[in-house]
Amino acid sequence: MKKLAICAFLVISSLLSAQEKNKYAQDYTKYPNLALTPPMGWNSWNKFACNVDENLIKEIADAMVSTGMRDAGYTYINIDDCWHGDRDANGFIHPDPKRFPSGMKALADYIHSKGLKIGIYSDAGALTCGGRPGSRGFENQDAKTYADWGIDYLKYDWCSSESLSAEGAYKTMAAALKRAGRPIVLSICEWGDNKPWDWGKNIGHLWRTTGDIYNCFDCIEDHGTWKSFGVLQILDKQEGLRKFAGPGHWNDPDMMEIGNGNLTAGEERAHFSMWTMLAAPLIAGNDIRNMNAETLQVLTNKKVIAVNQDKLGVQGLKYKDDGDFEIWFKPLENGDWAVAFLNRNATPKTYNFDWKNNQFTDDEVSKLTFNSSNQNYSIENLWTDKKMGNTNKSFKFTVPGKDILMLRLSPAN
Repeated sequence: MKKLAICAFLVISSLLSAQEKNKYAQDYTKYPNLALTPPMGWNSWNKFACNVDENLIKEIADAMVSTGMRDAGYTYINIDDCWHGDRDANGFIHPDPKRFPSGMKALADYIHSKGLKIGIYSDAGALTCGGRPGSRGFENQDAKTYADWGIDYLKYDWCSSESLSAEGAYKTMAAALKRAGRPIVLSICEWGDNKPWDWGKNIGHLWRTTGDIYNCFDCIEDHGTWKSFGVLQILDKQEGLRKFAGPGHWNDPDMMEIGNGNLTAGEERAHFSMWTMLAAPLIAGNDIRNMNAETLQVLTNKKVIAVNQDKLGVQGLKYKDDGDFEIWFKPLENGDWAVAFLNRNATPKTYNFDWKNNQFTDDEVSKLTFNSSNQNYSIENLWTDKKMGNTNKSFKFTVPGKDILMLRLSPAN
């Protein structure tokens, strides 16, 4: 009996010890049930870089409404780097008083009054990429401040990160946001250097897969110690990542360059189409107060956006790669499929696609099968809004140089 009593005492002591150790454990997971489809919105960096202030942000919010972008699904107005002022004696961050004299809470209230949400930017290091105060060592204070301001989205960068563990740093901020008590989308932005797709699913709602995008369709900009990439280079870097994406956790190939002046109309269509096929966040990066009709038409094409926002949440797959000509499929709800024929070359491409001889199963993600021998599909061109027959016949078409043909296939009766 004495031995049994000793054993029981040791077991109880062990359990109490374990409870004592675990009572301080933090919740390192993101807020659930956010970004169940890829986030849509606008970010200041691509067009304005550090030149941000509250008047600009208010005007962008106004334009988001007046242009119809809000009604097309764009929700977030995200202020990137350089909004920061100083920290006070208690370590709490304040916005730059000259650029944001009314304060962030007032700005958030204004944006919310428009039926929109507000995003903000910080960095896991001591300094942001623009040299402003980062969040390292101040994660809890910053998360509480953002919650008090009414922030809905945080883009969290990776400059000045020194010897930090990426997974650990983003877990720290995820826990701080959870503790602050406001549902905030966490955008992991460490440029894919630490393979965030391997660990980010439960920490962030999206993660950058590459370095920064560059306002060019097919080129690389070399900055010496780092590089930025054109649309096609970013696209190519998504190879092998589709299995990691899904509702609430998205691969992020960076913000869009549509409307920033360097892309042709066809390149803008191709850029937008491929971001929708990738189930990528659709974050505009242009001056939406001053954009031409063609750019607005691209950004607000509701049928193309519907492919991106499809609730099945499956990232598209590259079905065929003929060098400068690619064929992509994306499974959608209700048995539909999106199909994109991407011409990367400057020369027009004429192609004859026999639906019945191109059957496959998406073994990697959705497990769905495309088989037009068993199921006939009606064909709709999503850019011209025209019906184009069905899959009982082979499909002959021409795609202009550096352009795209994007279709939606729907089961026919």
